[in-house]
Amino acid sequence: MAEARALARRARQAWLELAEFSQERIDAIVDAMAVAATAHAEALARLAVEETGYGVVEDKIQKNLFSAQKVYNFIRPMKTVGVIARHEDRRVVDIAEPFGVVAAVVPSTNPTSTAIYKILISIKARCAVILSPHPAAVKCITRVAEVMDEAARRAGAPAGSITWMTTVTLEGTQELMKQREVAVILATGGMGLVRAAYSAGKPAYGVGPGNAPAFIERTADVKKAVHDVVTGKTFDNGVLCSSENSVVVDEPIAEAVKREFQAQGGYFMNKAEMDGLARALVTPQRLPNPALVGKSAVYIAGKCGITVPAETRLLLAPLEGVGRDYPLSIEKLCPVLSYYVVKDWREGCERCKQILRYGGMGHTMSIHSQNEQVILEFGLHKPAFRIIVNSPTTHGSVGLSTGLDPAMTLGCGGYGGNITSDNITPRHLLNIKRLAYEVTPVVSRWDRGAGRVSSGPPFAPKLPEAPARPAVSTGISAEALSRRIDEFLGSRGFKEGQPPVPGTGARYGGQVPVPGTGARYRSQTPDSSSSAKPETPLDFVCEEDVRLAIQAGRKLIVSERAIVTPAARDLAEQHRVFSVAPWRG
Repeated sequence: MAEARALARRARQAWLELAEFSQERIDAIVDAMAVAATAHAEALARLAVEETGYGVVEDKIQKNLFSAQKVYNFIRPMKTVGVIARHEDRRVVDIAEPFGVVAAVVPSTNPTSTAIYKILISIKARCAVILSPHPAAVKCITRVAEVMDEAARRAGAPAGSITWMTTVTLEGTQELMKQREVAVILATGGMGLVRAAYSAGKPAYGVGPGNAPAFIERTADVKKAVHDVVTGKTFDNGVLCSSENSVVVDEPIAEAVKREFQAQGGYFMNKAEMDGLARALVTPQRLPNPALVGKSAVYIAGKCGITVPAETRLLLAPLEGVGRDYPLSIEKLCPVLSYYVVKDWREGCERCKQILRYGGMGHTMSIHSQNEQVILEFGLHKPAFRIIVNSPTTHGSVGLSTGLDPAMTLGCGGYGGNITSDNITPRHLLNIKRLAYEVTPVVSRWDRGAGRVSSGPPFAPKLPEAPARPAVSTGISAEALSRRIDEFLGSRGFKEGQPPVPGTGARYGGQVPVPGTGARYRSQTPDSSSSAKPETPLDFVCEEDVRLAIQAGRKLIVSERAIVTPAARDLAEQHRVFSVAPWRG
């Protein structure tokens, strides 16, 4: 716990420096880390298998390269510093702001690839990162951190940008997540860990369990569909949470699918064998036994007293239902598949929902079909946020075989109790500031003369059809403006040269407001002959002039070049008050 506090303080100091780096400096650090992780991909994979006992070295190499290369290639062009987007149509500018210190909890099932990925996306977002390794994978995760920290420091990263817990305990991890210096949590692990992350009082990206079903519909390419399921389920011996855990088969092709599974290394167990496997694999807490997680089908069969051919790649358990009465319907994290046959795609749809509800809500599933309408129905109605079409769920969900954002942390959205359904990228470690320029002028109730305007529709100013930038006005000369003001004030009875009322500072003598008249100015010595003259067109009109005209039930005669305030114009147009006279020069 003391180490967690110290690391959090150190990481915050590093982040304060990192947050001021330019895009070029950040990208140089990310480049160096990706190169270092690629060079160590095989050594790290071997270390992970040796330490945890989970998975396959060749597949872990591929996962390490996925993080060090495909994730890197995806995030490399991203803008994460300063102005990252300009929306000219809305006149909004997006500015990136890093979250801060990231607490990254790393699992034992995919330790090195997840560590590489989380470090890359954190630094790309200008966030310092603290790794909390799973107790069963401390050595390999620590080695990843050492390799990437060394590369980052050589490229100019501040000391403390990448740190890691060396004394690994549950209490230490919980203390780390609660530190005030920690801004956001990236939690990959079991449900207990994810709940702890969400209860730490910080923004958190947690990942729930998978239990992904794969539906093989009657129009599917059977050979490819089975190959995809076998490939996904046996990749790294099924330790990815998005790997297939059940296969649901449309009845018209059930026999063909079964034969194809057998041809591709699948072994269908009988009732006694399934019972024996369930006792060994499924704990009383309905979790997979860690002793069998990530092991091969042949190894698992041998431990359960099941005799299988040496070339067996996966074990299949034909089941009639889902839930506690069917232990093998859980997420299994090893090359074991529950197997169901359904009458049609509608029944298959319901079976997939049942499987997802039993530990996989919001995560991943797949459908193998050539019927676009059925594919769309699955997309519309399944409680999973990654529905992979005609590809292995394992590879498709992380963006290896599909166009999804490449990631090793997959959000499960509201269905899975997560804050997002996205594949997590540097974008999720950024807050976005927005400069928003006015595109719709606002008129307050004071401008409209609240309480004195007749009822009507609410004010809604018309926008120009293409409101890109304000038009540049050519304006009028100072001489012309002065003359027009003189004409306007003269039309109101003002005489230039009259002695001013002391203290008014008025150019036109004796011009003071008369309360209650609504006029801006009124002469104390009005021209008695003005009433006999024809009404002079107005060269300046304010909103109060219009209101007085409305109350008096008369028109306002304005010149073609009159200066009219926006509020006056809107009110006058609404009540049709203006009468335009030819401009007098």
